[in-house]
Amino acid sequence: MTLSATEESRQGELDKVLDSQQLDFATPGELFALVDAIDSQSALKRAFTDPAASSQAKQGLARRLFEGKVGGQALDLLVQAAGLRWRSGRSLVDAVERQAVRAELSSAQAHGQLDEVTDELFRFAQTVQGSPELRAALSDRSRPLSGRQELVRNLLAGKATGWTSSLASRAAAGRNRNFETTVDGYLALAAQLRNRDVAKVTVAREMTDEQKARLQVALSSIAGRQVDLQFTIDPEVIGGVRVELGNEIIQGTIADRLEQAKRQLG
Repeated sequence: MTLSATEESRQGELDKVLDSQQLDFATPGELFALVDAIDSQSALKRAFTDPAASSQAKQGLARRLFEGKVGGQALDLLVQAAGLRWRSGRSLVDAVERQAVRAELSSAQAHGQLDEVTDELFRFAQTVQGSPELRAALSDRSRPLSGRQELVRNLLAGKATGWTSSLASRAAAGRNRNFETTVDGYLALAAQLRNRDVAKVTVAREMTDEQKARLQVALSSIAGRQVDLQFTIDPEVIGGVRVELGNEIIQGTIADRLEQAKRQLG
């Protein structure tokens, strides 16, 4: 879903609320629980986004319903969200879920594990994309969500951090999108936490460490800040390489296309 500038601003306000706190261990899970509770009740979504109700009334409703059921950090963030105006109940739910994902990623970052988590998420998403059977299992809405999430947890058991397992199982819900697209959104949030951009690099064959380093330097120069590289191998990629950096697509002979991209971006 494309966000309006107003809703992006409101999400930014919630980012500041979350980032101003030293998060409790339970906060990410509690925020996800709030998302599920609100999303499952149409009447509640309407009440929280009723344009005729005052911000104070909606914030009071949030406190009455959830005080004592979740910790103070999760409740405060929901109260802040309820006090803002959203175009729909889904927009509110998406905004709170964004904070739940950011809280999970922030927890990993605080423990020095964010790089590992992003790498594990990316690699697992690649595994899903490369397996028609697994992709079908995770997208099968006739299968209970709990079963799809259990499948993800079993596949990652002993092979990934708890943060990765939590986020990957959450992505199995894919409320509006498929699993891989949902994980892409998580990775973009992780990059934002580190003040970085993400470049998706598809190559015909594995690059050497030196080639990767040169590519990272060149793309960071284009972006104006550090860039994380996410590699996919595809022997059929045109010209040997394809790079997606934000809205820019660089494809063909890498040296020539990077130089052209630099000129286009000033």
